[in-house]
Amino acid sequence: MASVVLPLAEGFEELEAVALIDVMRRGGIDVRVAYIGESPLVLGANGITIEADNAIDHIKADEFDMMVLPGGWGGTHALAENATVISLLQEFKENKVIGAMCAAPYVLKEAGVLGSDYTCYPGAKEEIDHPGYREDSKVIVDGNVMTSQGPGTAVCFGLAIVERLVGAETMQSVKEGMLLDYC
Repeated sequence: MASVVLPLAEGFEELEAVALIDVMRRGGIDVRVAYIGESPLVLGANGITIEADNAIDHIKADEFDMMVLPGGWGGTHALAENATVISLLQEFKENKVIGAMCAAPYVLKEAGVLGSDYTCYPGAKEEIDHPGYREDSKVIVDGNVMTSQGPGTAVCFGLAIVERLVGAETMQSVKEGMLLDYC
């Protein structure tokens, strides 16, 4: 079974995190939510609290196929400042898949793992300040790095992850089960 770790820090974008977790789990992916800080109860940007499964310090890269980051500037900055997150991203980049959406490609840039083609929330482009920004697709895949634009593209990003880790047939089944006619 494919497995993904999704770290959360205070100020994360709730719609992105929940949509990603939901779509990936519908696709049969084991998703574990890791928290940054002292408490597994992580407050999102819009006042919604999510309970995480594990502390980020207990996460081992060899137990996962992918690490994916939801956006939200508060959470993004906290993730970018966390040495464990940066180290894990660098370790994942070697032979696993990494993903980020909305503002979170900033974390990939800070870790030195953002590819030459990426997308993000348009308003985050200047702070990310990295060549290769594209706005022509909801999801950009550049080798082992996947990026997406923002809350409205979270389901599409989740489906792209399911396709990458589990296969096109499973992705199509999840998409049909959710009655999606886009992505």
